[in-house]
Amino acid sequence: MHTLGTTSALRLLIFMLSGNNLFLVTQETENQLIPPYEATTSLLAHLDTKVVLSCPRVTLTNLVVATWEIIIRDKLPCTLAYRKDKNETNKSNCPDGRITWAYRPDENPALLIHPVTDAYEGGYICNLITAEGNFQHTYHLQVLVPPEVTLYLLENRTAVCQAVSRKPSAQISWTPERDCTTEPVNRDNHTVTVQSKCYWAESNASTVICFVSHWTGNKSLSIELGQEKSLK
Repeated sequence: MHTLGTTSALRLLIFMLSGNNLFLVTQETENQLIPPYEATTSLLAHLDTKVVLSCPRVTLTNLVVATWEIIIRDKLPCTLAYRKDKNETNKSNCPDGRITWAYRPDENPALLIHPVTDAYEGGYICNLITAEGNFQHTYHLQVLVPPEVTLYLLENRTAVCQAVSRKPSAQISWTPERDCTTEPVNRDNHTVTVQSKCYWAESNASTVICFVSHWTGNKSLSIELGQEKSLK
C-alpha cells in the first residue's frame, strides 16, 4: 500500500537484464516521497544470476538506520543493518555470503544476492528510518529454474519425454510430429512434471526429437528408436 499525498512521487520500476543478471532501476518524479511510504514489488530472477534490490530513494544525509529483513523458507529471518551515526554495519542469521550490501550502505543501501538459487525465494524488506519518517519497500522474489528433461524408450518403439520444473509447467512437442499423449504428473516437492508419450510402431522414423519450452528457455533431446538405454 502506498501512503502518498497529492504532491507525492510517482514511482516506476524498470527491470533490466544485463546478460543473465537482473537489475532494478528506479525512476521517480521531481516530487519527494512522503513518509510513511510503503511499496511492494513482485519480481522474477533466473537461476544463478545476480540480483540487486534497491531501497526507496531518499536523501541519505537524513538517514538514521537502514535495515534489510529477509524471510526465506526453512531459514531464520536474516537481517542486515546499517547505523549511520556510528557508521556501523551488522549481519544476523544470514545463511552465507551470497546476501550482502551491493554498495557502501552510507552511499546506497541496496542489497545484492549473487548467485541466486531457488533457496533464496521469499520476502526482502528494506526499511529506512530517517529524520523525516520511515520508508519501506518489500520485494517478493521468485527464482526461475530450468526444467530437468528426460527422454527414454519403452517397448514397441514408444518414446517418453518428461520435463520436471517449477511453475509454470513446461510444454513438450515432437519432431517428426506424431499423435502423442501429454499429461501432468503429480509431485509432492513443489514441482510440476509434464510427461509426453508417443507411439512410433507404425512409423519409419529412425530418430525422434523432444522439444521442451519453458520460461527459462528451450531445450531439445533426440533419441534413436532402436536404442535400449535412456538419454538424460
